[in-house]
Order: sequence, then structure tokens, then C-alpha cells
Amino acid sequence: MTIWTCLCQGDVLLTTDGRLPHGEQPPVPLQPWNTVTTLQHTWKGQVVEVKVVRLDTPIVGVEDLQMMNLRASFDVLDAESYTLAGKAAELIYWDQNTRYCGCCGGEMRFHTEISKRCCECGKEVWPQLATAIIVRVTRIRQLDNCPYSEVLLVHANNFRGDYYGLVAGFVETGETLEECVRREVREETGIEVKNIRYFASQPWPYPCGLMVGFTAEYAGGELRLQRSELSNGGWFTRDTLPHIPGRVSLARRLIDDWQKIGL
Repeated sequence: MTIWTCLCQGDVLLTTDGRLPHGEQPPVPLQPWNTVTTLQHTWKGQVVEVKVVRLDTPIVGVEDLQMMNLRASFDVLDAESYTLAGKAAELIYWDQNTRYCGCCGGEMRFHTEISKRCCECGKEVWPQLATAIIVRVTRIRQLDNCPYSEVLLVHANNFRGDYYGLVAGFVETGETLEECVRREVREETGIEVKNIRYFASQPWPYPCGLMVGFTAEYAGGELRLQRSELSNGGWFTRDTLPHIPGRVSLARRLIDDWQKIGL
């Protein structure tokens, strides 16, 4: 079986019933210049070929096919298909940005399915991930001698919607993940955290990230938002939650997990 992951400008090609196209032939006609990268992938227990293609223009008006925003496809595709489409998007982005060698300027060509080699000097390169942390910070308060939990939520300036998320940021060179958690929370909110614990990680192909999730507890300090990064933020209880991210994100998993905890 051959699976086709065809993308164009952030959209992925799906069948109208919400699947990645299957078949030995491409689902749409390809041009001679359309690069097709072949991956070997374990799919539902069997090894299959996955064809990765960057389309020149969106596909419209083709029976049984539709284009869908990659992030929106999370709610349509099964988890394995969404992850596969995300990997294809990252490879296409990497291919577009590694056309020429950074050492000698020679042409870079695929050497393996996930590496390139310079035709002039032989330098090899592989896709690089931009690693970021995201952290759920909570604290315990008292009301009439009854403890209750609050979570720190923020609205970043680059958010496209009105939802609130969690503090996040990219890991710097020479920095551990835990050090990045402390620094990002301190820089963006002015507070200190303790009891940092790993939660989960998530590929984030927008365009080539790895999101590493943590939980932490409030340790001290007064909330002061970094206005160059955040437009709003504060402490929220389960009864006062604002609009939160969709289920595609690790942020939502962290928030949902907190809502299940007793305190």
C-alpha cells in the first residue's frame, strides 16, 4: 500500500471522507518538477510506502478530494494519519530551506529519505527541530479554610484567537529544559516556580517544532506580564476558565489534566 501526503501552503490533501489518499498512482497529476520523497513507515502494523509531495497550487474542484488546513485536520484524521501528515509538512519545509549548502553554496540533494548531501563538498544535513517548552503553573489558595487550585493562563500577542494558553518558549543554546522553564516563566510573568515535572511531548509541525510539556508549582513573586510577549494573563479556577486552546495542542492536554485533579 502507498499513502500520499500532498501539501500546499499549510493545507493537506484529503479524500472527502477524511483520509489521506492511498494508491500506487498519485491522487492528482504531478509536474516533472514536483519532488516526491518516499518514506518507509509502519502503518497499523505493516510497513508501507509514504509519498511526500509539495503541490504548486491548491487542489479544487476534483471529485472525492479536498484541501484542509493541517491543524484543522487534527479533528478529522485519525491520530496516526495526522502525525504522518505533520511529518510530511516538516520535511517539505526543510527541503525548501536546504536547497544549497551552507558551507560552499553547492546544490543539496537527498542522500537518504531524511538527509541531504552537498554535490560539491559532501556535507550532510538532517532536519533540525526547534525545541520549545510549555508549562502548566498552578498554585493552591485558601477560601474559608477550603483549599482550591488556580492555573496560570496567558494570552500571547501572536495568538490569532481570543483563547488563553500556557507559558511557552524556545530552548536556548546551552540551556536545559528545566532551566528554560524557569527562565520563560520568570521573563514572561515575573514569578518563580518549583517542582518542575515532565508531562509529555508533542511534534509541532508549524513549521518544525518539538513541544515539551511540563508541570510546575508557584514558588513566589508578583505577577508582572511581559507586554512585548503577552497581552493578558492571570490566575484562573476551574469555574472561571476563559476560552482555552483546541484539543490539537499539548496546552489543552495539560489544562484538561489539571481539571481532573482534585485540587
